[in-house]
Amino acid sequence: MTTKLFDLKGKVAIVTGGNGGIGLGMARGLADAGADIAVVGRNAAKSKEAAADLASRGVTAIAIETDVTDKGAVAAMTDRVIRELGRIDILVNNAGINIRKPPHQLEISEWDSVISTNLTSAFLCSKAVHPAMKQAGGGKIINIGSMMSIFGASFTPAYAASKGGIVQFTRSCACAWAADNIQANAILPGWIDTDLTKRARKEVDGLHERVLVRTPAARWGAIGDFAGIAVFLASPASDFLTGTAIPVDGGFSIQG
Repeated sequence: MTTKLFDLKGKVAIVTGGNGGIGLGMARGLADAGADIAVVGRNAAKSKEAAADLASRGVTAIAIETDVTDKGAVAAMTDRVIRELGRIDILVNNAGINIRKPPHQLEISEWDSVISTNLTSAFLCSKAVHPAMKQAGGGKIINIGSMMSIFGASFTPAYAASKGGIVQFTRSCACAWAADNIQANAILPGWIDTDLTKRARKEVDGLHERVLVRTPAARWGAIGDFAGIAVFLASPASDFLTGTAIPVDGGFSIQG
């Protein structure tokens, strides 16, 4: 019984930004649980490499080059997933960028770029997969927020706004689509060792030391730390959990 709770065999997952970082860590977890994966991203070569990594785990994995801020491109991506993999059961909205500037230095074009990539893409992809999930009898949507969904920071105005929006958008989807047996939840990553945060450590003086001091686990997170939460939120084990925002942060958010 316990095994079946976390069994994703026969399921199909779309992971935006699944070709690296947290997205790839989650995709690996879903693949290890048996799900076939569509890796969606702008970097075709990187996505193809990630799909090969996932396929080596014994599932079918495809790479789809897509601009997830474009409605037409998202519709075409969704159609291709259904055509090639047969269905859509799981959506991980992970695509994201950050531009680190205080509000008075941020250009409107930079604001628009961050909001479109981090928040509007989640709306477009969720709306696009809803018919397929409803037809399948249910589905799971996993949106990637951030500690900046909770805290403020002087250097992340657009990013924080987008990630706060992700939490509220998740709750709206959870309410709207509960009758379709679709659960929507958010994950709030803490400080994770990725290419994005490597740049942050170069751009923000003292960041590495401050993170370690405040994190009870006394380390930065690894992308593999997201495999388990991905499987849980994508599986029958979480069928009565919806509209939540779960920190995965080594305890960062509980420290004063």
